[in-house]
Amino acid sequence: MSLSHDIKQREFRSEYQKAILNILYTHNYVVGHMSEALKDFDITRQQYNVLRILRGQYPRHSSINLIKDRMLDKMSDTSRIVERLRIKGLISREECSSDKRSVEIKITEKGLALLQTMEKPMVDVEKLLHTLTINETAQLNQLLDKLRGSEPEIFEEVETLELMNQPEKF
Repeated sequence: MSLSHDIKQREFRSEYQKAILNILYTHNYVVGHMSEALKDFDITRQQYNVLRILRGQYPRHSSINLIKDRMLDKMSDTSRIVERLRIKGLISREECSSDKRSVEIKITEKGLALLQTMEKPMVDVEKLLHTLTINETAQLNQLLDKLRGSEPEIFEEVETLELMNQPEKF
């Protein structure tokens, strides 16, 4: 369905206003599906994001500032999220031996195992985009990057993306 149909609004001040509303509406649509997928694991989107960041750093440790810089939701209270994950046993948090003001944060085996268990439900969330072709998805990524003023990524060819996203054939 179209945005106009979904929010019951026929006219917009401009295509720019419609685009902003469409981005916000789509954000909530995706967040709703993601939150639903995470519900069974008793984990929030922000906690999932921190675990993903720490998995990317594994086996190295991370600092609060590194996590904060890489968070998708910049308004999150990173220290509080880290503490909740520590209580769940999904991460470890230790004082830094070289700087007593800093802490070293690392994902635990339990945290890695949880992310592995969550893989299928999170892939299912990605399937929300399967109404788009791989070329349309690449174009969407480029447009969103451009909107935020990000540097464009250099890809050899979109066909390479198509190959990367094909199911393996045995």
